[in-house]
Amino acid sequence: MSAHAEATRLLPRPLLITLTVLLCAAVLVPVSYILLASLNSDVGVASGEFWPSSFSLESYHKIWTTADLSTGIVNSLIVCGATAIASALLGTTTAYVLVRFSFKGRLTILRGLVGLQSVPGTLMLLPVFVLFSSAGNYLGLTVVGTRWGLFIAYLTFALPFSTWVMVTYLRGLPRELEEAARTEGASTITILRRIIVPLSLPAIVVAGIFAFLLGWNDVLFASVLTRPETHTAAVALQVFGASQEGGALPVYSQMMAAALVCAAPVVLLYLVFQRYLVGGLTAGGIK
Repeated sequence: MSAHAEATRLLPRPLLITLTVLLCAAVLVPVSYILLASLNSDVGVASGEFWPSSFSLESYHKIWTTADLSTGIVNSLIVCGATAIASALLGTTTAYVLVRFSFKGRLTILRGLVGLQSVPGTLMLLPVFVLFSSAGNYLGLTVVGTRWGLFIAYLTFALPFSTWVMVTYLRGLPRELEEAARTEGASTITILRRIIVPLSLPAIVVAGIFAFLLGWNDVLFASVLTRPETHTAAVALQVFGASQEGGALPVYSQMMAAALVCAAPVVLLYLVFQRYLVGGLTAGGIK
């Protein structure tokens, strides 16, 4: 049975079309409004115009001076990019050890990875802040307010998920390839670098993207663990919106433009790695 026939059998065609239209509208209508509002003037948006009376890119020019987006975007790219790379590499190595080697406590670690996903990040904010502050007092290290301190916080939350994604994927890779490589004299590091990593690229991309999004969308930890010069894009956007509340004329158009600029790197990331992302998300279930 074809995929179209299977879908029609599960859902009648009129109902399937209706649900598809509703889902698309739920996504496209808000995005369309944000785009149109960013091309409108602040006065036009404040007056309730959905379709701009005149299109202008003025808001996209103003946000670089009214909102400190450039510093925030650079900080986010550095911190989130480093988190994604470190989380993917460490997750791959850790998952390979957990899948291919048997040792005492292995199952406990695997269960712990699942359990850590159930801990809300909000509950960890105060302990993390106290821990980082104590490191500054007792070790003479400045952690709070730095990019590398935020990187450690994000890596702590991203690494368990990345490791579990890689564990699920590596379980489906055949051991025969590694055994053949070992008969040729390849070491474990060589096998990991030349066989496991190339074959696991879709899952590595998935782990890296989710780690990147974890940091890019975070406001709570970034607002507490940074200072103005290390603010991320999400915090800069929040500060910009809060500073305009109660003003004589809310700069709604500039807020919409700033939101689209902050969302652009994530959209670009998905477009570039879309092929790997889809493969990595579905491979584990297929295998």
